Amino acid sequence: MTDSNIDRRRFNHILAMSLGATTLATVPAWAQAKKRNVVIGHTGITWPARGGGRRGGGPPGAAPAGAPGGAAPAGAAPQGAGAPAAAAPAPGGPPAAGGPPAAGGSPAPGTQGMGAPGGRRGGGPPAPADPEMNETIFKDVSELGFAGLELFDWQINSLETQGLLAGLVAKYKLPLVSSYTNINLTDPAMRAQTIAAAVSVGTIMKKYGGRTIVIGPSGRVGGPSYNFSEHKQNIVATLNELGKAITDIGLCAALHQHTGTAVETRDETYQTMEAVDTRYVKFGPDIGQLQKGGVDPVEVVKHFLPVVQHMHFKDWNGGPAMAGYCALGLGKVDLAGVLDLMEGRTLEGMIMVELDSGGQMPYTPREAAETARKFLIAQGVAMKA
Repeated sequence: MTDSNIDRRRFNHILAMSLGATTLATVPAWAQAKKRNVVIGHTGITWPARGGGRRGGGPPGAAPAGAPGGAAPAGAAPQGAGAPAAAAPAPGGPPAAGGPPAAGGSPAPGTQGMGAPGGRRGGGPPAPADPEMNETIFKDVSELGFAGLELFDWQINSLETQGLLAGLVAKYKLPLVSSYTNINLTDPAMRAQTIAAAVSVGTIMKKYGGRTIVIGPSGRVGGPSYNFSEHKQNIVATLNELGKAITDIGLCAALHQHTGTAVETRDETYQTMEAVDTRYVKFGPDIGQLQKGGVDPVEVVKHFLPVVQHMHFKDWNGGPAMAGYCALGLGKVDLAGVLDLMEGRTLEGMIMVELDSGGQMPYTPREAAETARKFLIAQGVAMKA
């Protein structure tokens, strides 16, 4: 999957080669993988969740998220993870943890996703989450047997404000396990605001089976000139204060290292997690992003295993689509090795399958999730009936 043009026929051919002999329906009972004791959910980033002319929910005619035609400003937060904290709250709703990006802007390098709020930077509240599109997320994730769902904070705020969230959770019997919440880690002047917004989202989630606030770090201040050491003290202080606040409302706060953010590299991740108070700050690694950064995900997960309480379970092949990510089993990540480490662990959060959308997408969101399901079943994971 490294060609510049990836069509459905090529995807189906690769998928057949990769999974044709491993789907549950074609593997004799005696040859099936040993049953694993892990619980797997799915994030909502693969599906569009907002109306508009692009997958990212921007104005009609704007470039797709991740498409050529404009990079995010240096130091900007990844749009798929929420935008810089400066947004007005949704009308009648809790304060937003992240604000809207520039209209039609592309994500920071390596940070694909349709999750970005629409609108313009500082130009008022983001557009609401689309009810029909979000119901598709709940429907697909539930029907395919995943045990829980993760949404962005802006989706949770918007669906709750619209009075839709309770009905979706009940209709599809799908717990809203986690919120990906953008947190400004480098500006102490924003600390109280960003923590209050995260607590507000967490309070909503608790009504619907919520367990985890996934901490999406803000951008790399200064872009290429970003110096982690200059910001480490503020990063650690904000994480500790946030972690305590989230723990106090009965949820888990898990740091998610992310490409293009204040905690990106292996060294930044290790330094941060070794400095925070792990009674309150847990680790929620994205194993696909670790692989993309040239790091062995198994090594990192094993090193921090006692505090790994959430995870984005993701594959990467370096191709042109979806920031180089791909459906499970079609990439380079040692997914089985990570599952071996997570075997039998009771997590405060959940292992969440994830595949970024945006730009080229050679398969539909439902097809990507179906591929993940087949891969997991072949690995011995029991999916929800």
